[in-house]
Amino acid sequence: MLDRTALILSIIGAINWGSIGLFQFDLVAWLFGGQDNVISRIIYVIVGLAGLWCISLLFRERSAISDGEEHL
Repeated sequence: MLDRTALILSIIGAINWGSIGLFQFDLVAWLFGGQDNVISRIIYVIVGLAGLWCISLLFRERSAISDGEEHL
């Protein structure tokens, strides 16, 4: 469950970075009142932590990842 949540948050972060790069539009800042808003900063930190968690997926064996999905 944590792996999927982290992956979803990382995808949201990637979409936000893509919108910044392509359109100079920060979706998180727009939704939550600017980059300096406390809520926006919390979202940025949570997405960053999710990205760090996803690094662990690179070093897991394929069978360990597959076994976790079968229990859903």
